[in-house]
Amino acid sequence: MSLKELRERAQLRQVDVAERLEVDQAAVSNWERGVNKPARKYQRKLAALYGCTVDELLEKDTA
Repeated sequence: MSLKELRERAQLRQVDVAERLEVDQAAVSNWERGVNKPARKYQRKLAALYGCTVDELLEKDTA
């Protein structure tokens, strides 16, 4: 499952994630498109938002 799928499963919009993590929506978009990966300081917060572990988040991100 991709980052986008995880976000959609959590019923969040990119702007919702961006606001909660205090990043630009473009950053969330770039993570989902694989342009870059979320910085370590955001990984735990993303995992909590998406209801998965950081390991699962990273596995799904690279899949």
